[in-house]
Order: sequence, then structure tokens, then C-alpha cells
Amino acid sequence: MPATALSDARLDRDAKEPLWQQLVAVLRDAIESGVLAPDQALPSEADLIDRYGVSRTVVREALAELVRRGQIYKIRAKGSFVAPPRRDLSFIGSNAGSSEDLAGTGRTVATRILSLDDGEADEQEAAALRVPEGTAVIRMRRLRTVDGTPWLLVQTTLPRDRFAGLLKAHLENRSLYDHLRRTYGVAPAGADRWLKAIIPSPEEASLLELPAGAPALDIVSVAWDEDGVPFEYYHALHRSDESRFYVGVR
Repeated sequence: MPATALSDARLDRDAKEPLWQQLVAVLRDAIESGVLAPDQALPSEADLIDRYGVSRTVVREALAELVRRGQIYKIRAKGSFVAPPRRDLSFIGSNAGSSEDLAGTGRTVATRILSLDDGEADEQEAAALRVPEGTAVIRMRRLRTVDGTPWLLVQTTLPRDRFAGLLKAHLENRSLYDHLRRTYGVAPAGADRWLKAIIPSPEEASLLELPAGAPALDIVSVAWDEDGVPFEYYHALHRSDESRFYVGVR
């Protein structure tokens, strides 16, 4: 970073606001204005101490706050870096699927079908879809990537009788909800979703390209149509290190 990039900023020792908060504001403004670009290194702790005449404690408190806000990240023995902006995604709190939510972001989205077959509903699937155990169902496992990075690994279960022909459908890089809407006239009117953080299995971590022991967001969802009939049950793992979710409460 050019030595003069933040040279115009000054801290006010007579202000009521603590020096570490002032430094947070300086660095935050530099990030949000583009003076500091995504993945660009911040000045070192020693540089910040010399530039603003503050203690190491002030600098570390400021950097810790920026890490907490998700605006910078740290790499051991290398320093602090500007965090890439995280997209606000709303599908957790909406009836739209993840494809629809991503469609307007300008990002490159791809969906790979890992498996598509039929079977009999187990106890959990039957309870979610309100059908007897053993009812014929379709199971589909997909891996969605965003800008080439694995983003969502999802196992979906649908009642086979209601969606006859789905096993022969071409769903690669297509929205499942859009296909159900166009082909069967079925669209979600509501959904219940449960979220928790888990450690994926080795196979799941490999598909999501996560290091061993890294957490993922576990999502269980049951969607129903306008008549209140459940038509979709899914269990997904979301790699949430590059995005955040928006849930509006009104």
C-alpha cells in the first residue's frame, strides 16, 4: 500500500471518542471508499503506531473490532487484510430458493446434480412431507457453486407421485423451484427452516472444499404449497464463510 494512502487522517486526542474507535473509523472509511481494496494488506501494527502516535493496545483494539465486524481478516505471521464484501442473501427468510436469491447478484452460479433417484420415504422424510413411511419419493443431491467456489450441498426429497417425470428432467444449472412452477404449477407459499452450525463429514467437507474441522451451516427446510401441503423436504450444508444471510422481521 502506498505510504501516503491514509496520511490525511488524524486522530483527535481531545475528543470524547476513544482513540481506538477513531482508528476504527479511519480504517473503515478507507475500506468503504476503496482506498483499501479487498484482500489488500493493511499497514502493519508498527506502521499504524508510528503513523497515528498511538499505543499497540489502541491498534490491536481497533483491528479486533474490524475483525468482529467482518471488515478485515488476519493471517498469522502475515498481518491484516481487507475482507471481500459479503453478499446479503435472503433465501433463509423467504420463499425464494437459493437460485432465485443469487440470480440478481451478478455472480456466476452453477449447479451440479450429484445424484437423482427414487426410493421410499424414511421416518424423517415421511414426517416432514406428512406421508406414510415407505411412500415413493424422489431424492436429489446437488452441489451449487458461486463464482467457482462450492456454496451449498443439498439433499432434496419430493413425493414421486406428485412430480411424475422429474427423474427424467434436465436440472443441471437450473432452478428446481422454477422447474416445479413451470412444469407442475407448484410454488412455495411458505416454509419452515431450522439452522445450526455443524462440522461436516469428511466427504461433505471435500465437496464443499472446506478444511477438516471447519464448520458449515446446517439447514433443514420443509416447504408447502398454497393449500398448506408439504411438497419439499431438504437438508443442506452451506459454506457460509463468503456470504451472510438477511432475515427481515416486520
